[in-house]
This record gives sequence, structure tokens and C-alpha cells, in this order.
Amino acid sequence: MFTLGDLPYAYNALEPFIDERTMQIHHDKHHAAYVKNLNDALAGQEELLSLPVDTLIGDLSKVPEVVRTKVRNNGGGHANHTMFWSMMAAPSEGSDKPSGALSEVIDKTFGDLATFQEKFSQAGVGRFGSGWVWLVADKGALTITDTPNQDSPLMDGRVPILGLDVWEHAYYLKYQNLRADYIKAWWNVVNWREVERRFNTIT
Repeated sequence: MFTLGDLPYAYNALEPFIDERTMQIHHDKHHAAYVKNLNDALAGQEELLSLPVDTLIGDLSKVPEVVRTKVRNNGGGHANHTMFWSMMAAPSEGSDKPSGALSEVIDKTFGDLATFQEKFSQAGVGRFGSGWVWLVADKGALTITDTPNQDSPLMDGRVPILGLDVWEHAYYLKYQNLRADYIKAWWNVVNWREVERRFNTIT
């Protein structure tokens, strides 16, 4: 059985960049719905219900075809949001830039942090409709990619270390249709320590 974890900070911790009301609705309504729908789709499938969600969506071929799309959408939603919450922290709690090996690989791959952020932001603005933007690590190399709906790089055997939700429900209360403004503000709450931890775990 999958469960909705608590946010790792208060609803208002990301103010003024992401507002308290958005965080309440996003976590308590949207994320909660993905968890409920995922459990409903896999009712009676105890072996699948016992898997970590990242493992579940990493091999959807094991999911019965009749519910596979529901599991893809809702399992992806659960996995993506669980990661997303951990990717953020109050500006006073996180670091404002990456360090160590991750910083070196970002500079090597993109030139510098500012260029990486520009390319990542462009991918977010350019993602048509609802979806996500990711920084993916593979054997020490970094790439930027985006996915539709609640798809995850995990579904293709790739490991994301940073993810940004660009569904409208992630930003519309505060930013309306100005997705670029939301993305610009979001950089202020990126939890680089967590991104580094994920990078160091797989390299």
C-alpha cells in the first residue's frame, strides 16, 4: 500500500517564491489523489503494492495491461511529487548553488551554472502542456530532458537527480499563465544538497 508522506517543511516555508496555498493544494489534493488512485488501480495486487514506487514505475511491463496506464499516470505522479518535495527547501535551509563533483560536471557539461539554469528553464517553458523537466545523471554525465504528463525518466531506465513540475497546478494561483516567472522564482528554493546527494549516490 502506497502512502502520502508529509512535506519535509511547513506549507509556507517556500514563501514568497511558492505560496502556502499552492503547496497545500498541490500536496494535500493533487499528490494525495495520485496515491489513492494508484492504490485503487492495484487493489489485490499485493506484490506490486509492496514495491517502492520508483521500482514499480521503472518496470511497468510487470503491471497488468488493463491497469498499466493508470499505474503509469498515478504511480508516476506519486514518484515525481515525492521527489519534487525533497528537491526544494527554504532559502535559509538550502545552499544557493551546487558544489563538489556535481558543480564540476555541470561546468564541464554546460559551461557554468548560469548556462545550465538557462537551458533547463528553456526546457520548462518549452514543455507543451503539462509535464516535467529533469536533470538526468547517467554514468557521471548530465543531460536535460522533459516528459509529458506524469512520466518519469525512471520509466526509460534513466535516473533523475533534479525535477521541476510545470503542470499549471504547481504555479497558477500565484503566477497564472506566467510559467517563466514561476521557473525563475523556483531556482531560489532548489535544495542543491539533495541534488548533490542523489548525484553522489549514483556516480
